[in-house]
This record gives sequence, structure tokens and C-alpha cells, in this order.
Amino acid sequence: MSTWNIWSVPVAIIALFIIAPVAAIFYSAFLGDTSLWPHLFSTVLPRYTFNTLILMVGVGFLSFIFGISSAWVVTRYNFPFKFLFEWALLLPAAVPAYIIAYTYTDIFEYAGPFQEMLRYIFGWSNANDYWFPNIRSMGGAILVMSSVLYPYIYLLTRASFLTIPVSFYQTSQIHGQNIFWLVALPLARPGIVAGLALVLMETISDFGTVDYFALETLTLGVFNVWMGMNSLSGAAQISSVLFIIVVILLTMEYLARRKQRFYEKSSGQNNLEEEDISNLKKLFCFIICFVPILLGFIIPVSVLANFVFQGFAVIKFQEIFNTTISSIILALAGSTFVMIVSLLMIVVSTYKSNTFQKTLIFIASCGYAFPGTILAVGIIVFVGWLNNNIYFHFSYFVGGFLVLIFAYTTRFLAVGNGAIRSGIIRVHPNLMDANKTMGIGFFTGIKKLIIPLIYTNI
Repeated sequence: MSTWNIWSVPVAIIALFIIAPVAAIFYSAFLGDTSLWPHLFSTVLPRYTFNTLILMVGVGFLSFIFGISSAWVVTRYNFPFKFLFEWALLLPAAVPAYIIAYTYTDIFEYAGPFQEMLRYIFGWSNANDYWFPNIRSMGGAILVMSSVLYPYIYLLTRASFLTIPVSFYQTSQIHGQNIFWLVALPLARPGIVAGLALVLMETISDFGTVDYFALETLTLGVFNVWMGMNSLSGAAQISSVLFIIVVILLTMEYLARRKQRFYEKSSGQNNLEEEDISNLKKLFCFIICFVPILLGFIIPVSVLANFVFQGFAVIKFQEIFNTTISSIILALAGSTFVMIVSLLMIVVSTYKSNTFQKTLIFIASCGYAFPGTILAVGIIVFVGWLNNNIYFHFSYFVGGFLVLIFAYTTRFLAVGNGAIRSGIIRVHPNLMDANKTMGIGFFTGIKKLIIPLIYTNI
């Protein structure tokens, strides 16, 4: 068992900094007014919890289907536009869930173009003449959220499929076994579960979609208690319930797979050859990839583009350009910092940490479960306390930029950690031991051995 060392100490300190805003939320939750809890328990909290669980199950299942099916066909088969789909399947992740909720409501509501077309074709005169599913419902929320969240599962699952040793596939084929069900799916489980965990955390922390669709979930309850009852401590208490649910789910999954390891035992070419298939199967693969992109990107972006052209005269291009540049800079800085911290944390957790340090790193990955606004409050509370005790002399711009990067790291560390962990779990620990016997330092081993082996996951 590794003890405290020059690598684990800094990582533990970083983890504590990331956990601090979460601790600030729990601090405000349990030291605040708890008189609301009996009222919440007897009225809305059971309904909030039940609706949240239903939404998680529905979004998780549909995202699972979209993500895994598309990841497998673009990895395994050769069909038209495959290379386009490989990156286009990520595009729905750029569309916020609440935006797609607005656009789908605009299209499918009673006064929308789709139902108008149906009434025109079939001669219906009003809503009493036919039945049409209500888009602003639990089913509608599951559809729109799955359409933009499945890329989490697609990205990590495809990375897992690409890095599975080809010898495993070949062995399965020799014995006439199905390589998808018996090889690819079980071996990609760490990546699949990491993506699914991100989808579930994104689902339970979503506010815009559930608010617009009037679904009473825990996240909506957070803002109702905060804004409606003017109780930040009550909102923090409900947010803590969300956090605990996520920790329980992640812990159960970790315990289920902690002893599973899959290593390549042979050398040689490691890319699974694409399979040529019939025209009918090519069409089927095309549909599997096209449907998620249609639902999550093409339809909402088409509606938004129509709005843009209708209001073209009032567009202020300079403001849009400046905002776009700011967004890109923040995205690049935030994602780069998140991945550096994730790489450092997971590598040190794997090779240089004891149980306590691993627990800290695990807890630091759970900030994604909080609604962004509540987490922002925790960030401000912690940074304010830190500044009162250790005064930092920064300009508003630099200080704001650094605090925002810190907030991004706290919020999105789960994304980076999930990707890195699903890759490093297949790197045999003997490789790092071999480095030691050759006198190669830990940092050099990370740079020349670990990073190239998990490059796809990074």
C-alpha cells in the first residue's frame, strides 16, 4: 500500500480544494434552518424524488441505447458517411438540453408546424379529433435530454472499443462467439459506466428542461425552495440529497468492478478491421447513426437557424464575435485544466495513493451532481473565505477568470476522471514496475508510457 509521498500529497491538496465548495454547500445546509424538512417530507419531497428517479432511468436507458449502438457501428462496420458520423455524433453535446426543449415545443405543440401539417393532411379540425403526445411531459423530457446527453456514452464507449486488444476479438471469432455481446460490451464496461454516470449526473442537475416542462424534480425543488421560500439553506439541503444519490450510485458501481482488469497479453496490431456488410445492413447502420444526430442536432439547429434568419437585421455581429471568442477561450482553458488535473489525479490514485487518498479523489469527482447555480454559491463561499484569510491581489478580470476555471474544474472533473479511469484500468501495472527496474522516474513513465497508451481516452 502506497503511503504519503511527493506525488500523493499535492494531489490530496488539490482534491481537498475541489471538495471545499461541496463542503461549503453541506455547511450551509446543516447549519441553516431545518424547519422546512418536515413540511417538505410531508408534501413535495417524495414526489420530487420519485420523478427524479424516473427521469434518470428513462434518460439513462435511451442514452445508453443511442450511445452504445452508434459507437459500435462506427467502430466495427464500413458504411457510407461513416467518417462523417464519427465526429458528427458528438455535435448534439453542443446543444443545451433546455434549448432543445424550447425548439421541440415550438415544433410539436398544438399550434406548431407538425400538428398543423397533420390536421391539414387528415382534415382534422381541432384537438378533439385526434390524439398527439404532449411534448411537455416526462416522456418528452426523456427524449430531448437523451438526444443531447448520449454523446457522453458514445465518446467514452467508442474510445473503449478502439482500445480493446484485437486478440480478444480474434479469440472470440475462433470459437464462433458473438464479439459484441461477449467481448466488446463487457470489456467496454468501465467507459460505458463512466459515460452513463455523467449522463445521470447531468440529468439530476438539469434545471432548464424540467422547469420549462413543469416536471417536479429535486432540482426544480432546489430552486423553488431557494427562490420561492427564500431559503438558501433549504435549497442546499435538497442539493445534498442529489449529491448523496450520486455518491451511492458511483460507489455501488465501483464496488462491482473494482477487481476487474483487462490487459493485453500479446503484441501485434491492435486495430479491429472494419467489416464489409450488405447494403441492407449499411442502411441500418446509417439509420442508427443518423437518428440521434437528427433528434439532437439537426432539428433544433434548423429551428434556431430559422429564428436567426427571421431576425437577421437586429444581429449585432461584433457582440456575437466577442462573446464567441470569450466562450472559446474559457472552454479551451477550462477543458485543458480539467484534463491535466484528471490525468494527474487518476494516475497518482492508481500508482501512488493509499485508500484515504483514493477516497478524496473519488469525492472530488462528484461535484457534477450539484445544480450549477448551487455549486456556484459553494464556490463563492469558499473563495470568499479563502480571500479573507489569504488576501489575493488580482484584478477583477484575472480574479474572475481564475475563479471560473476553478468552478469548471469542480463541476466537470467527473468528465475527465471518468475518461482517464476507463483507459488506465486496462494498462497493466507491471509496465510501471518495469520502469522502476530500469531506473526511469515516475514522471518520465507517465509522459512516455501512460499518456501514449491512454491517448484516445484523453
